[in-house]
Parts: sequence; structure tokens; C-alpha cells
Amino acid sequence: MRSVRLRVAEGRRPMVVSAEMGYGHLRAAVPVAAALDTPVVLADREPLASPGDRRVWDGVRRLHELSSRGSELPLVGPPMRRLLDAATSIPPLHPLRNLADPTAATLALERLVDRGFGDGLVRALRADDRPLLTTFYAPAVVADLAGLREIYCIVTDADVNRVWVPRRPRSSAIRYLVPTRRVMQRLRAYGVPEANVTFTGFPLPLSLLGDEHLDVLRADLAQRLVRLDPHGSFRDQCRHELSHFFPGLPATRRGPAPRLTFAVGGAGAQARIIDAALPGLRAAIEGGRLCLTLVAGTRREVQQRFVRSLQRHRLGHQLGRAVEIVYEPDHHAYFEAFEQLLRRTDVLWTKPSELTFYAALGLPLVLTDPVGAHERFNRRWIREQGVGLEQRDPRFLAGRLREWLHDGTLAAAAWSGFVRLPKLGTRRILEEIGTARPSCPRARP
Repeated sequence: MRSVRLRVAEGRRPMVVSAEMGYGHLRAAVPVAAALDTPVVLADREPLASPGDRRVWDGVRRLHELSSRGSELPLVGPPMRRLLDAATSIPPLHPLRNLADPTAATLALERLVDRGFGDGLVRALRADDRPLLTTFYAPAVVADLAGLREIYCIVTDADVNRVWVPRRPRSSAIRYLVPTRRVMQRLRAYGVPEANVTFTGFPLPLSLLGDEHLDVLRADLAQRLVRLDPHGSFRDQCRHELSHFFPGLPATRRGPAPRLTFAVGGAGAQARIIDAALPGLRAAIEGGRLCLTLVAGTRREVQQRFVRSLQRHRLGHQLGRAVEIVYEPDHHAYFEAFEQLLRRTDVLWTKPSELTFYAALGLPLVLTDPVGAHERFNRRWIREQGVGLEQRDPRFLAGRLREWLHDGTLAAAAWSGFVRLPKLGTRRILEEIGTARPSCPRARP
């Protein structure tokens, strides 16, 4: 895979910090760290986290994973969903009003900091005299309460809980780099000064974009539109617009079978959905009309579950042919493999996590049910952009895919994502923190 980096100014590069709380926060940190040619440092691991810090992080992680996976179960599912919703709740934004009062979670984090939580991070930042760039709220709040002044926090959802903002937002030094306009409004309602919030878009891997003219993205999307529009319905409807962006795009030619990629979250939630969908998808897979990739991430147990599901539904013989499973034992290898996979993916089937922002790559989304309030806001946002399609009953997904391919719905969703959603988040973030030297006029989302 081609390595793409921005020209980076010499001087004090930030420490890029994240946490292993699902894939979302890490996935946002990786492209920025890669562009800066610096590692992602985990706030919940040594050397930044003390043994006491580790116990706090591990407890929160276990609770998150338990509630995420438990929310799917028949009997304990409803109380688990209520627990998860309570932990991630976000009040209605409208009517616009002051939402700056601290919540219980805000005060609890501050009490932890008073007892020494995050001291290792603060010492490391002071010793290296480096700015902090983080994709998780806790390191930003810890640094702010310690009196550090160069703090950048990348928001990873379409809306955010009050816990992302310190108790006294007016005096906070945190600069928020946000993926949607709604987050800008939300942070202002929480009391964050307008000057401390910048709309950048979500940080996407530069390897999936290419140069300043988006050469890699445009080439991949041109091929994807052909695969998603086998009957030429969308290409005929939008032939003038397409000819401007993709001169020479065939108007009627059929491409090879499209690839449907099913990706579960970091907690492994919703892996069971594939059991309901495989019987309906089997005919298209065996008939050469569909390729399927199952993404297990870093979870061996999910990979094994996928293998059993394929065997149970008489598709085990398709492994390595029309069906593949992506599994890597560590995050670095997984994110690299996932980036490569996205260039071959035509439809991304996933919950409305941080992957909703990847629709900007011209990827239509088929959305499973959200897990937590923040994912409900992600789902609403991506629907409003004309990109997200509902999974509904997974037993009948094959029929809907067939219909969407026939009438050009999936191609239209891919085009909407490419046209409407911000793609240059990584470049814009680096410009905002003063490290990027753009080779073209100032990047806009």
C-alpha cells in the first residue's frame, strides 16, 4: 500500500494519545500519527498509566464491552441497553439553551484526577515539552486540569456527551477539532468558547485519499460506481455530473461482483447478525454475484464464530474464494489490513460507529442497530446526508441488496458520501495544530 504523508513542519510535534476503548478512538488517531510519523501512545497502558490508572481503565473497558455485547441478549438485553444509554446519554440540542452544568460523569472524572489519575501523562508531556493531541476526552481533561495549555482533542462522533468538556469550560485550554457542525453547536451549548472549536472533519487515512487532487479516492470510486450500478441506472441519471469528475467512465459496462464488507465493533457486538443473513446471501455468493468480507478485527473469538457460521450455512468452501475473514492479533496490523480492504469494498455493513465518517470515501453504508446514544446520533447524521441505508431484518438483506443494485440506490449513496461529506480531516487537523505545510491552497473539509 502506498504511503502518503503531508509535508510536516520541523519543530515540536504533538504527542498523539488515544485509548483502547473500542476501535473508534484508535482509528481516529492512526491517520494523524502516520502523517506526523510518530507513534500512537495509549493513555490506558504503560508507561503513561500507573497500576491504579490501569485498574480504572480496565474497569471502564469491561463495563463498556459487557453492556455492548449484553445489549443483544434476549433476557438481559433491555436492562443492558438502558445502562449503556444512561452512560452515553446526550440531551436534545434544541431548543438551543445553556447545557454547561457539569454532569455526574464530569465530576467523577475530576475526582479521579484529584487522586492522581493521569499523572503519568502529565509528567510525560512536561518532560518532553510537547503539545497533546488526543482522540479521547479523558487525557484532554487531565492535561487541562494540570494547567497545560497546548491541548487538542479530536472528537470521534457526530455528537458528544458533556463528559468531553471540563467542569469550567470557559477557562479551559482544550481546542476541539470536530467532525460535524452539530458538534460545534453542542460544545458551545456546553460552554466551550467559540474560538476553541474548529470544524475539521473526521481524520481519514491519507493512503485512501492520495494527493491533493484525491487521485487514489477518485480512481477507487470510479471502479466502485461501475460495480454498484450493473444496469447503468445511476450512471445514466447522473451522466453529466459523473463525466465532470470521471471522464471516460463507462455508461453501461458491468463490473465484477461487488464486495459487501461486514465489520463488527471493538467489543465484538453484533457478530450474531451474520447468522441471520447468510442463508439469504448464499445464492448470490455461490452464483458469483456477490463477494463477502467479514471483519473480526483483533478478536480471535469473533473470527472463530464467523468460521463456524460459514460452515453451518454451507459456505465454508467459499473461504479464500468469494468469502474472506479479516483478523489480525494487534491493532496496528488490523488497521493496516482494514485500510487495504476498504479500497476493494463496495458496501460497508456496520453499526453507526466512527465508520459512518468513512462514507466520505464514496462508501454506501448499510447500518445495523446503534449501540449507545452516541451511535444513534451518528445514524441520524449519516441518514441526513443521504448515505446510510437501514439493514432492517437481516434475513432479507440479500433481497434489498439486489433491489438497490438494480435501481442504482447503492451507487447514489456512494456518490452522496463522496460529494457531501468532509474528506480532508487529517490535513485540516495538522494545519490547525500548526504542523502541516500544505502543498496546495489551504485545505477545506
